[in-house]
Amino acid sequence: MSRVCAISGKGPLTGNKRSHSLRATRRKWNVNLQKVKVVVDGKPQKMRISARALRTLKKQGL
Repeated sequence: MSRVCAISGKGPLTGNKRSHSLRATRRKWNVNLQKVKVVVDGKPQKMRISARALRTLKKQGL
């Protein structure tokens, strides 16, 4: 299962980890995905949504 938000489409970001001596090694920042039941077309569905998208849905009252 991919680490992508079902609503916003956000996925993991990549970059460099920097040590004290500034050596660069590759690393990944994963999305903060939460398993949530969301009502879509009148039916509850389980989705993996990013925490940011979940905050937005709660603010809009959905």
